[in-house]
Amino acid sequence: MPVFRFQAWLLVAAVALSACNGPTRDIKSRVALRDDFGTEIALGQRPKRIVSLNPTTTELLFAIGASDRLVGRSQWDVFPDSARFIPDVGQALRPNVEAIIAARPDLVLLYASADNRAAFDRLRQVGIPTVAFRIDSIAHFERDTRLIGRMTGDSARADALVDSVHATLERVRSATATLRRPSVFIHAWDRPIIAIGGGSFLSQLLDIAGGRNVYADIAGPSATVTLEDVIQRNPDYVFASPVSAPKMRSSASWKTVPAVREGRLLVYDTVLVGRPSVMLGAAAVSMANLLHPGSVR
Repeated sequence: MPVFRFQAWLLVAAVALSACNGPTRDIKSRVALRDDFGTEIALGQRPKRIVSLNPTTTELLFAIGASDRLVGRSQWDVFPDSARFIPDVGQALRPNVEAIIAARPDLVLLYASADNRAAFDRLRQVGIPTVAFRIDSIAHFERDTRLIGRMTGDSARADALVDSVHATLERVRSATATLRRPSVFIHAWDRPIIAIGGGSFLSQLLDIAGGRNVYADIAGPSATVTLEDVIQRNPDYVFASPVSAPKMRSSASWKTVPAVREGRLLVYDTVLVGRPSVMLGAAAVSMANLLHPGSVR
């Protein structure tokens, strides 16, 4: 599966696998820390050998200076480029448990999907500390980055990263606050057509960037929709990936959507926007300048 296919999977994973988001928790409170499977997280010794099977958490570990302890990643964890030098232990979903165990980790980070529950349970049964994060929203990113910082002993860098991303998001929000807010359909997948819903970080980024998601009324991160419904909602713009956009422009079916037919189909940068990670601020800047050219520098 090429990288763009994985990015598309990441955008819709919560619908395809586990559409329910858990509430944001205050990680500084005295309440027991729990991951997105509801399992208590024990903060003990600083881990020395980490396997991360989630592109977001792998990128976070690099960003907070813990990459020297990574001993395994999934085949889709390719950000930053240096992540490719970390041993590949296979799939991010339904991972190869034997390959993970062979890496001798003292911490495993998984994506919190139903398909990963069996591997999660087995790894914990054999005594390997395992934590699952969904990270579908900006709040999840902030919460889990700080928590991963605590787990790895890199709290200061994790806090600085969150603060930096937050500052950029607020700068974009301020720059677009007084601008017209066009409606946008964010296309995530074809056959079936999958739209980004209000529960996704992408919808949140669009709001910060000065737009309105026509599917913001969908509580989940994404959902299957019909072409007829897209036409009825009549978005001012359509956001599509570099792979999908050319196909949509040449499709007779998609040309029934006025925004596509009239050239209001905008190509968003999936490298920046494909995951709720360290590039969230840059992603917001990119989306703002798509909708409102030159609004953010």
